[in-house]
Amino acid sequence: MKQMRVTNVRRRTFIAGAAATPLILAAGGLASKRALAATPSCGGESTPPQTAGPFFKPDSPRRVSLVGAGMQGERLKLTGRVLSTACQPISGALIDFWHCDANGRYDNSGYTFRGHQFSDAQGGFSLETLLPGIYPGRTRHIHVIVQAPNRRPLTTQLYFPGEAFNRRDFIFDPKLLMTVERTGAQRDARFDFVLDLGRSV
Repeated sequence: MKQMRVTNVRRRTFIAGAAATPLILAAGGLASKRALAATPSCGGESTPPQTAGPFFKPDSPRRVSLVGAGMQGERLKLTGRVLSTACQPISGALIDFWHCDANGRYDNSGYTFRGHQFSDAQGGFSLETLLPGIYPGRTRHIHVIVQAPNRRPLTTQLYFPGEAFNRRDFIFDPKLLMTVERTGAQRDARFDFVLDLGRSV
């Protein structure tokens, strides 16, 4: 029942925002053209699902940057594409991100480090945020819900390579590792979501 509620909420958000998809392009939402090494590619296997955890909040604001005025921390830019298992780009896909702050705390009263956007015509997306922290029992991670138009949402999590706590995290999946490299004081990350379009809403 809880998962159905999330699905229905995301559908309402998707329907309300899909018509405004071009605004993402104007706001600089195109995925970066700078090539990072590929994450696990399409070609039959979809991105593994994972639990949403207890801190999901519906109706996050639409934005391509989760960094607010005066926020301090290590910059992180995440880019990638939303693809089908047939390797076709999926435009207009809802991508909802949320994660904890540098101290391992989630904002459950507001929408700090929470936001959604829609993939562009090539399936691309771009997110600017700050590096999340860790908290007891979990390694560093980012939560995501990805939903292609008129399809069921995929709920999953993204992980950082080389983290000492990856091996101790009970739900860590190496298939969900982002490709990450440093550019000056910023980390550039990439992950391509691969969706099974066989499941309609």
